[in-house]
Amino acid sequence: MDALLPLAHGMAVALQPANLLYALIGVFLGTAVGVLPGIGPALTVALLLPVTYKLDPGGSLIMFAGIYYGGMYGGSTTAILINTPGESASMATALEGNKMAKAGRGGPALATAAIGSFVAGTIATLGLAFLAPWLVEIAVKFGPEDYFALMCLAFVTVSATFGDSPVRGLTSLFVGLVLGLIGIDKLTGQARLTFGVPELLDGVEVTTLAVGLFAVGEALYVASRRRHEPEQLEKVRGSLWMTREDWRRSWKPWLRGALFGFPIGALPAGGAEIPTFLSYAVERRLCQYPDEFGKGAIEGVAGPEAANNASAAGTLAPLLTLGLPTSATAAMMLAGFQQYGLNPGPLLFAERPDLVWGLIASLFIANGMLLVLNLPLVGLWVRLLAIPQPWLYAGILVFATMGTIAAKPSVVELTMLAAFGVLGFLMRRYDYPIAPVVVGLILGPVAESQLRRALSISLGDPMVLVQSPFAATLLALALLALIAPFVLKGLSRFRAEED
Repeated sequence: MDALLPLAHGMAVALQPANLLYALIGVFLGTAVGVLPGIGPALTVALLLPVTYKLDPGGSLIMFAGIYYGGMYGGSTTAILINTPGESASMATALEGNKMAKAGRGGPALATAAIGSFVAGTIATLGLAFLAPWLVEIAVKFGPEDYFALMCLAFVTVSATFGDSPVRGLTSLFVGLVLGLIGIDKLTGQARLTFGVPELLDGVEVTTLAVGLFAVGEALYVASRRRHEPEQLEKVRGSLWMTREDWRRSWKPWLRGALFGFPIGALPAGGAEIPTFLSYAVERRLCQYPDEFGKGAIEGVAGPEAANNASAAGTLAPLLTLGLPTSATAAMMLAGFQQYGLNPGPLLFAERPDLVWGLIASLFIANGMLLVLNLPLVGLWVRLLAIPQPWLYAGILVFATMGTIAAKPSVVELTMLAAFGVLGFLMRRYDYPIAPVVVGLILGPVAESQLRRALSISLGDPMVLVQSPFAATLLALALLALIAPFVLKGLSRFRAEED
């Protein structure tokens, strides 16, 4: 109940005309990029970081959150109509949604996806509002060794979660940690890894790295691939509305999806892919019409889409209360906070309650806007699929370059943008995850300062890192998360050899 009063104040902030406009722009852009295959919310936020440099921090963050929610909504449209998920979290939706579209039931599939996302998003945002104060109370008691252990857990879980290979994930993280060392050491005042370039004394700009890796790298990667066979677009036939039977079969999957999506999205190794596939598996087991699965069961669309949207609110819980990103888009939002000199965590709730609670309250408004936008404008989202890829990615390159120049006009900055773009292309080409690089750059200096602070307090005794029960538990979990993928891979190989 402690959250009701600050949430009411936050709603007053979110209902200001300027913030309503930011939310509307965010959900519209988010839905549009969610519909376009290959362009996810993380890339969009990365592109907008330099453009929003001079804007109001609260309004910009509300817009970024709207993009996140909208991207989760929009990905279902392409998953259902052309069997191509707009982002990875919509893969489970494609399994049954495209079958429904081919059977002439694309309208009900889109409707259950939109309404399920609204229901689950609202439930999950309520969970975020009531869970956040509790997490803040715990985080206030953290010492420097606890924060360092928490960062170690974040490093390992992010590296193991993004991509198929934990070794590649850790390699990407190492690149980010090295980039985080560039600049002036805050404790000694000495320049590190600047190689005599004055522009590097301030360190690597998170926005330049994010735009280079996500936007420029993605454009180069798409340009390098040969043209695939054209996708078959299924027309939306019949009514968009759901029958009474569709409602009866959808409401329970919506609620179950929300219960899967929010807690798993809030975990350091959560993300949206795990709860969506888990929801799909559970709905397949509980469905009263198991023969329909694989042929277009509406439960297979309702459950995963609800889990997908609920995980977005879950991801914001550790981001706002602990400063830990558990998805690529959350890493971009963390970069957005840092762009304005804000550090998410318990102190932010005390120093800028209007901003934090305004952001949380705006999620309720964004959810309602998305429901109103998605169903009537399905025709518009489908037309976006007709944009030729060369035009799309050429525009992204121009936008990325102009945004970087506007934020920090410098030849060195543009050179770094190009270098990070090539790095992003090579990482995509050889299947190295990109998000750990950004996480390493943002959280690396924080982890270093907390480690040095803990060692200073203990007069150099390294045992201080495991004396706190909380820190010891987190480090043990990090070690377990580091070893587990290699053990599981070894077991699967051993079983394969036995067979």
